[in-house]
Amino acid sequence: MAWVAAVARLRARREPGVLVTVATVRGHAPRDPGAKLVVGQNQTWGSIGGGNVEAVAVDRARELIAASKPEPDLIDFALNDKVANRHGVQCCGGTVSILLEPLPVVQAVAIFGLGHVGLELARILARHDLDLYLIDTRSDMLAVERLGALADAVAQVHVRHTPLLPEEVLMELPYGAHVLIMTHDHAEDVALCDAALRTPHLGSVGLIGSAAKWARFRKRLSTEGGHQDAVIDRIKTPIGIADIAGKEPATIAVSVAADLLRAFSRERA
Repeated sequence: MAWVAAVARLRARREPGVLVTVATVRGHAPRDPGAKLVVGQNQTWGSIGGGNVEAVAVDRARELIAASKPEPDLIDFALNDKVANRHGVQCCGGTVSILLEPLPVVQAVAIFGLGHVGLELARILARHDLDLYLIDTRSDMLAVERLGALADAVAQVHVRHTPLLPEEVLMELPYGAHVLIMTHDHAEDVALCDAALRTPHLGSVGLIGSAAKWARFRKRLSTEGGHQDAVIDRIKTPIGIADIAGKEPATIAVSVAADLLRAFSRERA
């Protein structure tokens, strides 16, 4: 498997990994500069030449995977029989530098409702390295020409048209996905809130709307949904940063995106 495909597989599985690259070579070495190895928690793909160099690189990569805040690392090897190696002698005669780059699990965000605010929010979040899920019951909201602004997205964008029961998508979202509920229909919103509270693998859950809307929702989630107050408190509303005022869709989107990105930073701290 090519290293690019291996990195994509780790991302799809939401597993951390390390990309190992032969950075420089002087003299004789098993592989040329640019050779790559991808290391996962339990698997490896590719090769940087085998022997002590590769074995040490795999050991170090697994240490980075286990670290809370992994940083890139550069390891130098002298390939001669005078060097005491951890995994046997490798005496090609040259020297090699190996670069290890952590591949963290990226954040996942799901936006339910691609109206004016939802689309503006998607435009902002699409500029970040994350998995972005866009879900709407209305096909015209997800039309290719309408989502053209996301054509150059850095994020991996997943578009889902769900004419009925959009809440079923919640179970399909990756572990830890952050959910933002902002559909055009309050009945749809409350159904999503109820389902989100019954989906334990999700990250944060945010709901757009007024205090009056939330008071009605909270009562329904308690009386009809049977949720305890502590469970209902998982839902954050209003969403965004309170100090960023304004009702324009772009302003609301900036506020919500900033609050979400701040939460990501706190998770990494």
